Amino acid sequence: MKFLKVLMTIALVGLFVNQSIAGGGWVHSKGRGYFKLSQWWVVADKHYTDTGETDPNVTMGTFNTSIYGEYGITDRLNGQIYFPFFSRSYHNEVVSGTTGAVSIAGRAVNSIGDTNIGLKYGLIVGKPVVLSAHLWLGLPLGKSDFDPNDVNTVPLLTGDGEFNQIIGLTASTAKSFGNINAFTSLGVEFNNRTNGFSDETRVNFELGAVIKEKLILVYKLRWLNSLQNGDSTVENGASIFSNNAEYVGYTYEIAYNITNKIGATVNYGAVYSAKLIFANPSYEVGVYFNL
Repeated sequence: MKFLKVLMTIALVGLFVNQSIAGGGWVHSKGRGYFKLSQWWVVADKHYTDTGETDPNVTMGTFNTSIYGEYGITDRLNGQIYFPFFSRSYHNEVVSGTTGAVSIAGRAVNSIGDTNIGLKYGLIVGKPVVLSAHLWLGLPLGKSDFDPNDVNTVPLLTGDGEFNQIIGLTASTAKSFGNINAFTSLGVEFNNRTNGFSDETRVNFELGAVIKEKLILVYKLRWLNSLQNGDSTVENGASIFSNNAEYVGYTYEIAYNITNKIGATVNYGAVYSAKLIFANPSYEVGVYFNL
């Protein structure tokens, strides 16, 4: 079906961690592909504690300018990359409420961010329900700028400093209703983390519609669960790189195919409940190209 090609234009960017699984369970055929340039950011003045409550914090922000790509090596095997070629983390200065003096100076760090490379393989293709498997390798190319022995240091991170190995399965199906083509996907993942970080399980669900093969509306739900099996001394504070972070989060995304090859997308992400992450929403804008 022609509209299935439209589904391949959607990059499913996971909440806060920028983990992308484009096209659900569908795979690109040989020589076909999808590439996206995007700007993702979150600015937070509060965070979720390890008990799920919210506490204020000095205003902090993380910005990732990235390229995401998928390419059909064969009709079943796709290569994937997520490369944040510019990542910025900053925090505002901390000012004493009684004296007005600056107790902690504002700082910022700019670098390459943690990068993911992977493979996606179509286990079931060309059927009403398709199924694919994927493997991601998370390369710790980001930067860590803080002193863990200084309690007054606010962590500035463009990566978590550990090597991820993520395996997963995603099943998808689609059905036409006149000019509206509905689709849904369900995926599961296991993230093996190193350097004392706890391993994670993830469940990803999405529901969407393609209207007249132009306008794409998507709702995404992600449940991230920490196995709490890491080194308790590994802490990055509450951020997008926290150890033992957990959440049930959602994203609303709108994409529009300007031409058969070029389109634009925006999304908004937040959480229903969470632990050890920022409590403010994330945003993303991007443009994509279909090969």
